[in-house]
Amino acid sequence: MERPAAAGGRPVRDTKLFYGHQYLDEADYQAVLDVLKSDYLTQGPKITELEQKLCAITGAKYAVAVSNGTAALHIACLAAGIGEGDEVITTPITFAASANCVLYCGARPVFADINEKTYNIDPESVRAHITERTKAVIGVDFTGQSVQADELKAICREHGLLFITDSAHSCGTKYKGRPTGSLADMTAFSFHPVKTVTAGEGGAVLTDDPALYRRLSLFRTHGITRDPALMSREPDGPWYYEMVDLGYNYRMTDIQAGLLISQLDKLDRFVRRRKEIVARYNEAFSRIPQVTVQEEIPESDTARHLYILRIRPERLSIGRRQFFDALAAENICCNVHYIPVYYFPQYQRLGYRKGLCPKAEKLYEEIITLPLYYGMSDKDVEDVIAAVEKIAAYYAL
Repeated sequence: MERPAAAGGRPVRDTKLFYGHQYLDEADYQAVLDVLKSDYLTQGPKITELEQKLCAITGAKYAVAVSNGTAALHIACLAAGIGEGDEVITTPITFAASANCVLYCGARPVFADINEKTYNIDPESVRAHITERTKAVIGVDFTGQSVQADELKAICREHGLLFITDSAHSCGTKYKGRPTGSLADMTAFSFHPVKTVTAGEGGAVLTDDPALYRRLSLFRTHGITRDPALMSREPDGPWYYEMVDLGYNYRMTDIQAGLLISQLDKLDRFVRRRKEIVARYNEAFSRIPQVTVQEEIPESDTARHLYILRIRPERLSIGRRQFFDALAAENICCNVHYIPVYYFPQYQRLGYRKGLCPKAEKLYEEIITLPLYYGMSDKDVEDVIAAVEKIAAYYAL
């Protein structure tokens, strides 16, 4: 593809800038080293410390730390009692795990369309997809922006459904002043390295319901308990335990927990910097008629995980792929979030077809994920803006 002409003589940056990257400092390194020197590498006191910290940050009563965000979603569905014959409504604009967790339980994901301005699941589309088989709704805080939690919760209460949020993107976000983690019946977090805070890998489920908490705790650890109140008979001795349900080994290590505790100490700082970058992007890109910025609901005080730029094909002589490649030529290495889940061959084999969610499908054709992470310098941010301006101007119609 022909390279865009230089804009104002600004040179292409010398190094590649990727869409996401973790930030670790000496406190993080020391936190991991401290665990490595301790008596417990897993199933130790750091797990409890982390769970208490997550509750303090989010306002939730209970937290269950797990090995990754997918595990968090899976045990949330198990705890909800989702099974064969059930349906669970979610969005197609998400990572596959938001729907796969439903398949793991033998149930069927049902895809509701999105709001074309915020890119989050549309509550009215959710309402339209409810049937007698619907058991739960999984809202996804896409890019970090909270779903319309009150509207979705009201729909769930009206129909006797459980409300689960996949908040993998939104640690640090608040909705009407309340942190994500305290808005739904269960909230699943992810702590992958590109997220706002990281454990390397890791996840958690938060809830206020003690019954759900007990089930989540069982499913995390093989369905095994040492609690006499949950056992079928008197313990043989202090070594005794029972497997009272079919659970999984979804435990987080103390090494991961130690790192995440240290990362959470920096959460406010991470969120402030991400907001600064988003504000600068929005200011610059709002002046470019060839692109559109994601809108936010006023209720969401968003800790943005991803920055999505939407091109306007009617104002450009190139499509999304060419725009993406042109950014790469400027050493701005982007991504696309997400391919609609039901496009994948696994879902096609289950009978899903294109055309289910027209707004989501159109969005997919037009979006690019730009770099956004705490460690970006002001120059990095300006390089991204300059590259978008340069390409949009060169290929403008």
